[in-house]
Amino acid sequence: MRNPREFSFIKDENPQGPVSAYDRGPYDAEPLAEEDLWFLPPDDHPPGEAAYEVPLPRADQRPLVDVAAWAAAEAALAGRLADLALLLGRLAARLEAGPAGWRQRLALREAADLSWLAGDRVPMERLALWLTLRVGGEGDDAQALARAGWAARRLTQAPAPKDDLAGFLGRFAPEADDGLADQIADWTDVMGQGASLHPITQAALSYHIWPVVGFAAGHPSLPMIEAAVVAARHAAVNIAGLGFLPLSIGGAGGLRGHGTAAERLAAWVSGADQAARATLRQLDGLAAWQAKAEAETQGWSGKTPRALAALLAEWPLVSAPMAEAETGASRAAVQRNLNRLTEAGLIREVTGQRRYRMWAATSQTR
Repeated sequence: MRNPREFSFIKDENPQGPVSAYDRGPYDAEPLAEEDLWFLPPDDHPPGEAAYEVPLPRADQRPLVDVAAWAAAEAALAGRLADLALLLGRLAARLEAGPAGWRQRLALREAADLSWLAGDRVPMERLALWLTLRVGGEGDDAQALARAGWAARRLTQAPAPKDDLAGFLGRFAPEADDGLADQIADWTDVMGQGASLHPITQAALSYHIWPVVGFAAGHPSLPMIEAAVVAARHAAVNIAGLGFLPLSIGGAGGLRGHGTAAERLAAWVSGADQAARATLRQLDGLAAWQAKAEAETQGWSGKTPRALAALLAEWPLVSAPMAEAETGASRAAVQRNLNRLTEAGLIREVTGQRRYRMWAATSQTR
């Protein structure tokens, strides 16, 4: 009796070698050469050719961002980018020539405007109160103030985000959770692909890929604020003395861009140009207010009035203890001159309280 394995038509299981034509059953098809298998694509077919694709769902193999499209958009906007870079140079020179406190004031303005754009709606005066005296609210209000305060600090104090993005954001994921590491790796990869782009274009790219790489945490407004602050710092990395690119002062048109890479970059350049010009006008207003205050107090006795005027030009809010520490004057002299400046219409008291009061320069400096 024959061994059942002798009837197998599987080559690997047949110990006696290949199956001959005489051993093939009536229902076995004739073997076909590979070139006759019509359903297999030729070796030289273009990848992704629809005629040879298996009709099944497949993963999207496109890159996260088309960096080449951003490079083409940059080339088309070369003139406008050069004009914006020149304008930012003027802004940096103005800041270098002014008091150091101007940068702090502009950072507070930018952070406050970003909070309004993100839906938190934190006024600059309230943000300054929270940063200096931790005077604020509770619950959602305190969280909104914390987000705006984070933005103000990161715009002026922290190292550049490209050096340590996780540290810049203040996010440190548990060792078991590598989601943050993957997001940072994706962001770093895309920014590396755009390393040859202008820093302003890189900043726009960074802002628009923020949701693409998956950055999201906490309150819905947080990712938007983070993306804008990272981009603002990144754009000014090669402009000494600037610190950050204004984006939300004067309208925030660049942060509302959508559509193609060309449309997004065009909106970004227009918005940054508008914000930089608005910032220059604010600095002009600050300088004009300080000149007016110095002229108004020219006949006043002592150095305290002029020292207070200089302090109020640098800070959006000043308390009596802060003024005492910064000017070296006595508490009585500080309080007396704050009252005189208020009566002259140069400053105003903003808290409406009898204790822990704060003063700000009049509205033309905003």
